[in-house]
Amino acid sequence: MSSANIANSGPGKIPATIITGFLGAGKTTLVRHALEHAGGRRIAVIVNEFGALGIDGELLKSCGIPGCAEENIVELANGCLCCTVAEDFLPTMAALLDRPVPPEHILIETSGLALPKPLIKAFNWPGVRARMTVDGVVAVLDAPAVAGGRFADDPAALAAQREADPALDHDNPLAEVFEDQINAADLILLNKADLLDARALAALAAELAAKIPRAVKILSVAQGKIDPAVLLGLFAQAEDDLAARPSHHDSVDGAHEHDDFDSFVLDLPATAEPDPVIARLRGLAERHDILRVKGFLAPPGKVLRCVIQGVGTRFQYHFDRPWRADEPRRARLVVIGQRGLDRAAIATALAG
Repeated sequence: MSSANIANSGPGKIPATIITGFLGAGKTTLVRHALEHAGGRRIAVIVNEFGALGIDGELLKSCGIPGCAEENIVELANGCLCCTVAEDFLPTMAALLDRPVPPEHILIETSGLALPKPLIKAFNWPGVRARMTVDGVVAVLDAPAVAGGRFADDPAALAAQREADPALDHDNPLAEVFEDQINAADLILLNKADLLDARALAALAAELAAKIPRAVKILSVAQGKIDPAVLLGLFAQAEDDLAARPSHHDSVDGAHEHDDFDSFVLDLPATAEPDPVIARLRGLAERHDILRVKGFLAPPGKVLRCVIQGVGTRFQYHFDRPWRADEPRRARLVVIGQRGLDRAAIATALAG
């Protein structure tokens, strides 16, 4: 399906909000909060994940929020939207916009590894531009992680890497992804702000503001709780403001390498209990370049599904809903990390 299939001018443009942010920053939690407080507004959600197991989309589909129908949650798994705009994004938008009753607003939750600028550019395709606008780009940050310098390059370490590997001719890819996301933003949310004190939050906001080449509102939030009137009312028309959103990858038209990252799915024993699994995961995160872990467990004797989420060495779990009769009770995790993860060692440790 080409972009021409989307062309069908209506009385006004449907706004879309692009929600970007690094792995585990809290994007899905933010989307869920927006849906819970939509006030009857028809909102559709496109969830794009890195990896074949669609955890975030499944969590939203089973959210139980009144008015949040499953058909309004669209998953695009195992492919980054910034690389598959024509193949995935345009047909998906066409299907949503051509419904008898189209959505009033569309939320696009990108992969944690995605660059937002190529996606913004897609809204300038003739057929899309006639019907939609980017209301705003929202970057969700894990405030404690960023305050701890997780994305700040160490010049001395970088120099040592370059000396050891003459083929290394680029900056830390994680830092580039992070900087591209905040440079594209119209609103930056310092999520998990309850884990930092006021002085640390103020210092982090000032540091970010100094890095971004234009004035961007920076807000501190906890658990993604922000008034949808703020989140969905930025009126940025970001597709008309591309020059003010610099990217490390502008010279290659937004292309970037996902080969810097690995993602794989692990099936765990049916008897896996959350506490021992999390204890093993913490140890593995310390020994391996694991960035993000998410998935489900099915502990024996428990009616509810167990959801596990992890960022770095921080892990948590909760029981969200009963297993449906039409789905298998199984324990599965998706592990995301930097290239070269020792899959065999991680699988062996978790199977113990």
